[in-house]
Amino acid sequence: MKSGTFGAWGVLLIRSFAFLLLAAPAAGFAASPVLAQNVSAPEPATQEVETPTSAADEILPDGTAMPSPPAPPPIATIRPVDPRTPIITDEEFDTAIPSLDDAPLESIEQWQNDEDVQEQTGDAAAKQVEQTTEEQANPALRDGDAVEILADPPVTDPMLDDPLPPIDSFDAEPPPEPTQAADEREPGKVGYVLRIEGLDPAASPDVATNADGDTYRNARNRFYDLSALDDGDGRADSRAVVNQRARADRQLLIDILTSEGFFDATVRLQQQRGGGAGGDEADASGNSNTAGQDEPLSVVFTVVPGRRYYLGQIAFDAPQVSPGDLITSNFVPKIGDPIVADTILAAEANIAVKLPENGYPFATVGQRDILLDGETGLGDYTLPVVPGARSVFGDLRSEGNEAFSAEHVAILRRFKTGDLYDERLVDDLRAALVATGLLSTVSVTPVPGNGVSADGTAYADLLVKQEAGPARTLAASAGYGTGQGFRAEGSWTHRNLFPPEGSLAVAGVLGTLEQAASVTLARANAGRRDRNMEVSLSALHSNYEAFDAYTGRLAAVISRVSTPIWQKRLTWSAGVELLATSEREFDIARVNPERRIYYVGALPLQVGFDRSDNLLNPSKGYRLNLRLSPEASLGTGKQFYARATLDASYYFPVNDSLVIAARARVGTISGIERIDLAPSRRFYGGGGGSVRGFGYQQLGPKDADANPIGGRSTNEAAIEGRYRFGNFGVVGFIDAGQVYESSIPKFDNWRFGVGLGGRFYTNFGPVRLDIATPINRQAGESLVSVYVSIGQAF
Repeated sequence: MKSGTFGAWGVLLIRSFAFLLLAAPAAGFAASPVLAQNVSAPEPATQEVETPTSAADEILPDGTAMPSPPAPPPIATIRPVDPRTPIITDEEFDTAIPSLDDAPLESIEQWQNDEDVQEQTGDAAAKQVEQTTEEQANPALRDGDAVEILADPPVTDPMLDDPLPPIDSFDAEPPPEPTQAADEREPGKVGYVLRIEGLDPAASPDVATNADGDTYRNARNRFYDLSALDDGDGRADSRAVVNQRARADRQLLIDILTSEGFFDATVRLQQQRGGGAGGDEADASGNSNTAGQDEPLSVVFTVVPGRRYYLGQIAFDAPQVSPGDLITSNFVPKIGDPIVADTILAAEANIAVKLPENGYPFATVGQRDILLDGETGLGDYTLPVVPGARSVFGDLRSEGNEAFSAEHVAILRRFKTGDLYDERLVDDLRAALVATGLLSTVSVTPVPGNGVSADGTAYADLLVKQEAGPARTLAASAGYGTGQGFRAEGSWTHRNLFPPEGSLAVAGVLGTLEQAASVTLARANAGRRDRNMEVSLSALHSNYEAFDAYTGRLAAVISRVSTPIWQKRLTWSAGVELLATSEREFDIARVNPERRIYYVGALPLQVGFDRSDNLLNPSKGYRLNLRLSPEASLGTGKQFYARATLDASYYFPVNDSLVIAARARVGTISGIERIDLAPSRRFYGGGGGSVRGFGYQQLGPKDADANPIGGRSTNEAAIEGRYRFGNFGVVGFIDAGQVYESSIPKFDNWRFGVGLGGRFYTNFGPVRLDIATPINRQAGESLVSVYVSIGQAF
């Protein structure tokens, strides 16, 4: 259909619709009163209307007449219109319709677009009018916030639709820097002075009932140990840093006072310039004026400790235990003692420890309750305790990546099934498992067992969770000593080649004066806890000034020895030793040295008593060690003799950094002449493990060429001061000793050596470097001797 045709039909439709609308009243449609006023019509015919029955004629059930309803309001009377009368003439209608002037009608698409634009414009205008009316009533509603200080700009601000101006039109110059206070211009330039007021016995109105001087002093000392202000040494980068530290210290001071039983304590924080009135005062927010800007801040804590609270009633919410006072006797605080947090916590921890040590492996200590009475100053203390079942040791269970079975674990324990449970014995078993060196991780925990013992006590089994560690190890060490030269030692060990704990070790020594190789088979905890068995075969070449020896040795020993992890108080060993040695020594009768073969059998015995605190780096205690070896020499006929050596050492800690250590040694070989004794079996003195300041084996009898020939007795002594700082230390020492040809030490003709040493402390022991020189040095003796090794000298 063409647009012109549609336009004609559109005019026709409009005219028809208007005619119908205007003719509606004639067809019985209601007309508005406005239109009715402009309509004239003949008088309507009179009609009779039947009057309804009055309500008064109606009788209610109780016999009374129903009241009449009120009269209806009057209504407008509209005269009827003759349908033949025209509402509007054709001329008036044509005049009301706009002329098309025969112009072409727009397309339907353009007509629809115009309609949409008019609709959107109308809606937007209506919304703008509505929004503007609401915003005028309450401008804060523009952003949905009904309560605000400043009203929002109009959402329909026309400037929002304008394009932004170019950036070149803006003033890009930065604003001027704000003026800084003098105490914030440079880092670390804010000085302050810390002062506490009121935390002294005089501040309490009743010292006898609140606290003594020690309590206040302890609180002050503890505060200064933890204070951020005190740690800052009176300097800070800005006033804000001072405020931050002050607020933290104020809370710290309150916590410390509360932990001492002052639950009502208050602490007031003040800051002022110069410590006087009229200065630059400031509150915790850091607001201040500029008066006295160059003077340090005075940070003052004014403390009001208030009343100190004491223990009132002490009660334990727990069932009956055995013995009956197991809980109460291990709670140290008593009624009337001050409520001190450290004391209370220590007492609760003591209960948690003592219950498992006395047959209650599953005991738990609950959360305490302290009810404070502000009038009496007392606090009623209640502690819930759940002891669990009283138990005896049950079975051993093992799980995980096991290094050995539960049967071998049973060998390591120091208790039997049915013994009363004791947590200390469980800790001991755990330490023994760690000392094997075969586990990377291990735990031992009690679990409820099955059944009960003969007396009705429950069983508590032990669950051992193992994680086997690497069984193979490589080890190496090196050292240097004057007269001994460089010496390096390495070994390869499989520590569980023959389970359980059966090891194979292959070792070698390479040095300037000594070379050796050995193979050792050993079993730790052989059938019994701490009992070790060892069989070794070795070959050794020693080339010292005292002798030149090629030695083969076969030995077996059973022992109880200490390790760095498991240091034992009592150690012992017993064994058998067979050796053959070809040695060359100086023979005075023959002038020239000759080589001889010696066959020696020995039964070495050793017993030690160790009360020191560390195996490699002792700082207190003492040690005693006795070695006795009955021996037989078969080189020049049967010769029976005995070797004996006694060592003693003592360690005294002067303070945490300084330790005084001393040692003494005496030795004897009785029953054989020196000429019949293999040179390698004689006593020699000098070296890092003997008398420092002298070369290895250089102290004692010598031949015509000043070569040491050894003796049958010896005596030695040493004292040193060990000062440690961090991981480093220095040592000053004096050593003394002598070797004698006689079998009994003479304790005369002592030789002395003095020196200094350095220590580097590691987690496996100290590395030491000692430098010493002999006193009254003789011809042929070195001026300086150097010793490097691991561990202290003694």
